[in-house]
Amino acid sequence: HHIEGRAVAKDALGNDIKVSEYLAKHLPGDRSLAQGIKGDPTYVIVTEDHQIANYGLNAVCTHLGCVVPWNVSENKFICPCHGSQYDSTGKVVRGPAPLSLALVKATVTEDDKLVFTPWTEIDFRTGKEPWWT
Repeated sequence: HHIEGRAVAKDALGNDIKVSEYLAKHLPGDRSLAQGIKGDPTYVIVTEDHQIANYGLNAVCTHLGCVVPWNVSENKFICPCHGSQYDSTGKVVRGPAPLSLALVKATVTEDDKLVFTPWTEIDFRTGKEPWWT
């Protein structure tokens, strides 16, 4: 069953991410970019119990489309272009960005790959329908 918009997460070199190897290199709380659906830069989130979170974050700022870097010391995503800020789940906490970062579903497959698929459910950060569908 092919899902529209399904993508195996890829690293900067375009190789499929192997989850076991990824977790060996990335500590709990880590947020690092992978290539996701349509090649969009997407954050892979490592949970406190050292698993891959069940969601990823599209890194494209909802203001003017810059890629938002994760700021470890502030524990926020902070866009250098115009100062928009998002919390650790990608929820917008400071404008000018009007909307939170888009969610994608993140699933680890039996063969150790990370798959991103579209997030169509309620946005758990706002309790509202997702704005990006």
